[in-house]
Amino acid sequence: HRHRRLKMFGLYLNVICITMSLLVFVKLCTTVNGKIADRKRTVTHHPHLNGDRGLEGSRYRTSSSRDAKSDSIRRESVSIAEKVADKIRAQREMRKTIENLKKSEERQQTAAKMPGGRIGALPDERRNLVGGTTSEGGDVELRINPKLRGSTKNDERILSGQLTGCCYTYKDDTAEDMCGYYDRDCAEGGGSGSSSEDEECSQVGLSFIGISFSVRTSNSNPNSYQLCDQYPMENIIDRDYKYIMSMDEDGWLVGGGYKTFDYSGKMPYIDSSHTELLRVGSIDPEHGGTSIDQVYAALKTIDFPPLKVFPEYVKGGGGGGDGGDEVPSMDVTFIVSIVEEYSNDENTSEYEKFLYDLFTAMDNVGGGPCMDDHDTDPHVSMARGLKFKSSQHQEEYFNSVNLEVAVWQAIYPQGVAIGSSSYAAFPINDSKASKQAVGYGALYFYFDRANITESFPPSRDLYDSELYYSQLFAQGKADNVYNNVDDIDFDYGGSNDRGDYEHNPYNWKAEMAEHDATDGWDLPPNCKQEGEAFLGIPLSRRSASILQGTPTFQEQFNFEYLLDRNFTYISKFGTNHGWLVGEQIGNGAGSIVDKDTAHIPLFYLGTTNVDMGGMSLSNFIKVTKMVDFGNLYIKPAFTFIDDFGHIRLQFEADSSSALGYLYNNLCQLLGIPWNYAQPSNKYNVYTHCAMHTAGDRANQGCGPDNENEGGFCPQMVIAYSVQFQSDDAVAEYLDMCNQYVDFWRKKYPSGVAVGTANFCKDGGCLGLFLNRFDLYQVFKPNLAGSWVNYNGGTTPPTISPAPTWVGGCKNKKNMHLDRCYIKTHHKLRKGDGSWENLGAFGQFSVL
Repeated sequence: HRHRRLKMFGLYLNVICITMSLLVFVKLCTTVNGKIADRKRTVTHHPHLNGDRGLEGSRYRTSSSRDAKSDSIRRESVSIAEKVADKIRAQREMRKTIENLKKSEERQQTAAKMPGGRIGALPDERRNLVGGTTSEGGDVELRINPKLRGSTKNDERILSGQLTGCCYTYKDDTAEDMCGYYDRDCAEGGGSGSSSEDEECSQVGLSFIGISFSVRTSNSNPNSYQLCDQYPMENIIDRDYKYIMSMDEDGWLVGGGYKTFDYSGKMPYIDSSHTELLRVGSIDPEHGGTSIDQVYAALKTIDFPPLKVFPEYVKGGGGGGDGGDEVPSMDVTFIVSIVEEYSNDENTSEYEKFLYDLFTAMDNVGGGPCMDDHDTDPHVSMARGLKFKSSQHQEEYFNSVNLEVAVWQAIYPQGVAIGSSSYAAFPINDSKASKQAVGYGALYFYFDRANITESFPPSRDLYDSELYYSQLFAQGKADNVYNNVDDIDFDYGGSNDRGDYEHNPYNWKAEMAEHDATDGWDLPPNCKQEGEAFLGIPLSRRSASILQGTPTFQEQFNFEYLLDRNFTYISKFGTNHGWLVGEQIGNGAGSIVDKDTAHIPLFYLGTTNVDMGGMSLSNFIKVTKMVDFGNLYIKPAFTFIDDFGHIRLQFEADSSSALGYLYNNLCQLLGIPWNYAQPSNKYNVYTHCAMHTAGDRANQGCGPDNENEGGFCPQMVIAYSVQFQSDDAVAEYLDMCNQYVDFWRKKYPSGVAVGTANFCKDGGCLGLFLNRFDLYQVFKPNLAGSWVNYNGGTTPPTISPAPTWVGGCKNKKNMHLDRCYIKTHHKLRKGDGSWENLGAFGQFSVL
C-alpha cells in the first residue's frame, strides 16, 4: 500500500508540474512582445494562399490580380486587412499638420474606393505594410511615422514585395492645394513676358542659314559630319576636364560631338558647330514664320562666291550662377568674321552684296515677320553654362585656346573658305538621300542646330590660291606654324572677367540634386568630372508626332495634354530644346527634334570615369541589382514654373512610399561620404561624384511632410527656359495643365506603378539612364531581374531570381517566406524569448 501511495503521489506531482508549466507557458505567450514580423500574408489573413499558388512577388501579384477583375467585388469584400488599414490611416490623419487638421470632416471621410494601382492590379492602402519590420516587433507608431521610418537601420528587413501605393495623406487635395503645400506659385513663373518685338510674329524660332564648322574625330560622335578641314575645333575644347568643372547637359557643341558612352554622359549629339548668317526664325507661316520651301526657293535664286572666314578669338560671357557660394557659369564663344572682299573697284563688298541679295530674295518669296531684318554677328557657340574650377583655370584655358587661334590666324592671314573633301548626305537621318561632295564655301540651311536639311554650293569653284589654303591643314602643311607661334597678339579680354574665385567643394549642398540642366554642376569633394548618369523612372511614350523612334515605357499618363504645340500661350524656348516629351518633325520653332525623353530622375550617379572620382558603369549596375525595392508608385501633384523658367511636373514626395525607401537605400549604398556618414555595399565600390550623400534620406527632401533640405524631390521637366506671350498666358497655361493633373489625381488617388504590357508589365520599374536621352538598363522590383534596354532594343532579364517558387511551403526554396516560416515553426524553439523564460524544467515539461 505504501508503494502504491508513493506511486500515486508521484503521478499527482507530475500532473501538477505539467499543469503549472503549461500555465507559465500560456502566461508568457500572452505577455512576451517578441513575435515574427507580420506582413499580413499568412493563411490567417489570406486563406486563399493555398497549394502551389505564389506567396509573394510577381507570381503572387499575378494571381491576386485575377481575383480582382472588377472594382465592385473589391468594394463589397471588406477584409480584416482593410479594417487594419483604416485604423492606421486614422492614426496618420491625427498626425497631419495644423493646416490639414482644418480641413472639413467631409473630406477626411471621403476616401476613393478605387485606390489606383499598377498594371493588372490595384494597390493596397495599408501604409503600415510598406516598409520593413522594426526592432520593436512591428510597432505601429514607428511604421506610420515617416521621419522614423526614413531613418531605419541597414539591417532592418525591407518588405519590398508588398503590394502598396503611395501618397495617401493628400489623396483628396487638388493640384492647387498641393502647390501651396510645396510652397510653389502655380499662377506665375520665371518664364513670363513676351519675347517677340514684332506683334505679327507669335512664335520665335531658331532655324537659320549659316556656315558649318563640323568635324569628325576619333573621340567624337561617329555620325558627325566632316564639313570643315580648316579649323581643328577639337583643339579649342577641354574634353579631358583639365580646366573646366562642368557644363550644361549638351556639353561641347563643337569638336565632334559626343559618343554615347562618354564618361560625362553628355547628350550624344553630332557636332553642331556653325555660325549663323541669317536667322530665319519660325518656319510656321501661321505664326509669322517662313516655310522651308520658301527658304529653299529664295536661296536658289541668288549667286554668291565662296565666303572666307577669319578666326578672331575665343571669349567667355553670359551665363549665370554667380550668386551665393556657387561658381559663376558662362557661355564660351568663338568669334569669327566674314572677310570683306571687293572686286572691279566697287565700293560694296561681295559679302554685303550677298546679304542684300539674300534679304531681297526672302522678301520676294514672302518671308514672314519672324525673320531677322539684319545679319547675325558671326560667332560659333561652343558651350553654355560652363563652370571652371577656378579663376586661375579660366585664365589658363582662354590663354591656351587663344594661342591655338593665333596659330590659325598665322595659317590663314586672309581668311579661308570653309569646306571639306569628304562626302555627306543631308539630312543625316534620310536614308534616301545620296551622298554628295561637300566642297568648299557652301552654305547650309539648319532646321535646328543639330539638323542640316540642305546645302547650297557657291556660284563658282575656288581659285587655285584659295584651294591651296583650304586644303593646307588637311594635307599636313601647317605643322611648322605651330612651332613658330608662341604668343598672342590680339586682345581677348572680353572673356568674362569676374574676379578671383575658386570652387570650394565643401560648399556643396544636398539640395543641389534638384538640378538646372541648362547650367553646370557644382561638384562635391574629390570629384574631378561631372556626369549626367542617373537612376530614375522612364515615362516616355511612342507618338506619331515624334521623329525618332521612342519606345513606350508607360501607358498611364499622356503628357501630350500638357504641351502647347500651337503656341497659344508660349512664344519662345530659351534653349535649342523644345518639348522634352518629344518634338514634332517640322516644328515651327526650329527646336531640336528629340525623341520623347520623359522621366523622373531619382538619384544622380555622376561620371562613370573611375580615374576622375566616379564609378564604372558596370559597378553601378552591379550595386543596383542588389537593391530590393518594391513597385515604384508615383502620383502627379501639380505643374509649375521654377526659378529658371523651366516647366516642371511635380510628383508627390512621399518619403514613406517604395520610392522613398529606394532613395534611402541608394543613399546608403552609393551616396558620397558627408558629415561623418559613410556609404556601404557588399562590393565595396563607391563614387565621389554622386549628387546625394550617404546620410541623406527621403524625409529630408521636398514636400510639406519633409524637411526640404535633401535631394529627394521627384519631378519631371517638360521644357527648358520657356517664355510666354504675357503674364496672363502663364496663368492660363498652368491652369490648363493642372486641370489634367487633377484628373490624374482622381484617377490614381493612391498613385500608380507605370509600365506597359510589353515593358515592365508588373509596373514600377527603375531605369539606369546614361543621360536623359539614353535609357540603358532596367531593374524590376522585388529582385525580379534586370535587362538591357538600349537603342530601342530590349532583351530578356539577364538574371531572374524569382521571388517565389512553385510548390508552396513544401518547396524548401520558399522557407524564408513569412507564411512558410510560421507554418513550419509553429512550435516554440530555442532562441525565442518565451522559450528561454520557461527554464529547463518548463521546457522539459512541454516536450
